[in-house]
Amino acid sequence: MPALFADDAFDRGPRVIAPGAVWLPGFLDDAGQAWIVRQYAQWRTGPVPPHSTTIMGHPMSVTTIGLGWHWRPGRYDREAVDVNRERVPPFPDWMTRLGRQILTAAAEAVDADPDHPTGAADAWGFDPAHYSPDVALINYYDEAAKMGMHQDKDEHDPASVVSLSLGDTCTFRFGNTETRNRPYEDIRLASGDAFVFGGPARFAYHGVTKIHPDTAPDSARLSDLGGGRINITMRTTGRD
Repeated sequence: MPALFADDAFDRGPRVIAPGAVWLPGFLDDAGQAWIVRQYAQWRTGPVPPHSTTIMGHPMSVTTIGLGWHWRPGRYDREAVDVNRERVPPFPDWMTRLGRQILTAAAEAVDADPDHPTGAADAWGFDPAHYSPDVALINYYDEAAKMGMHQDKDEHDPASVVSLSLGDTCTFRFGNTETRNRPYEDIRLASGDAFVFGGPARFAYHGVTKIHPDTAPDSARLSDLGGGRINITMRTTGRD
């Protein structure tokens, strides 16, 4: 890719995409990205392997690993009842700390944005001190994978969703809460980028329209998988 069109050729500062939605480019440094990629290699070994969840009779093009809870459309379980009935690994403490750090950075970005009034982050529920996610869905996208526009609405607790990207850059489409159609914005999420959506954007439709091959930094290149992208989303189920 010519340097003129590389991800770092564009303004990649923190940006409020919509009320309740904040993009944090380059949040995670190379060392942090490499460390999480190594964790993913361990998660792949089980007890529940990466699997394609079936929605309305069709398998998703991404493969998923759950930590804390196993997700399938409309519900969460402690065991992967539709895969191998094994209990999923616990949600790691380090991920809670990471989620709080991302939420803190998102709140700071909102406070620094002159287009949003003082207290907007609080109004949107960006409360790092009390943020306690209990599930992470780790999705792997190969270069052909996509994800259609959808809402994250299987959780009983409307706490913010915190997302982290690793590997190849993707085109992430972030829309509105009413329809899968416009208005929406396409964003290039690169490795190390974080994204938060909560408050008025918590149930916004969103999806991934394209993976851009060979765009990963060396620290997060998924060579053993043939490239691609990992996305981690932390959520709070509100379940016991």
